[in-house]
Amino acid sequence: MEGFNKVILMGNLTRDPQLKFVRDKTAVCEFGIAVNKKARDGKEKVCFVDVTAWGKQAEVINEHFRKGKPILIEGSLDFRQWEDQTGAKRSKLSVTLSGFQFLPEPRTGGWHERTDKPSPIDADPPSPDDDDLPF
Repeated sequence: MEGFNKVILMGNLTRDPQLKFVRDKTAVCEFGIAVNKKARDGKEKVCFVDVTAWGKQAEVINEHFRKGKPILIEGSLDFRQWEDQTGAKRSKLSVTLSGFQFLPEPRTGGWHERTDKPSPIDADPPSPDDDDLPF
C-alpha cells in the first residue's frame, strides 16, 4: 500500500531565502520557517522546519519573502541521511514545497488587535423603529 505524504504549515521565515541554480539552470531556493504552537501547559513551543522550493516558485519566494515574513506552505516530507566529516551518521527531516500562499503581515494588514472597546455585555441593544422592521 502506498503512503500519503503531505504537510501544510503556516509560520514565519527564520532567514532570508537562498536562491541557487542547479546544472540545468533550474532554480532552487532554501529557507526555514518557524511554526508556533501552544502546548497543553500554556507555554508556546516553536518547531523549526527547513523548506526547499524548485523552479518558478523558488524564484518568486526569493523575490518576495524575507526573514520574519509569514507564509503558508504545502509540500511533502523528505528524510535525508548522511555521514558527517567525523563519520557520525546524521539525518534531517525537511519539506519539499509544492505550493505556497502569501499571508498578511501582522503590522501591515489584518492581524491588528482591536483598539475600539466592545460595548459592555449588560448594555441594552438599541431598539429598532417599527418602520425599520422587515415584517
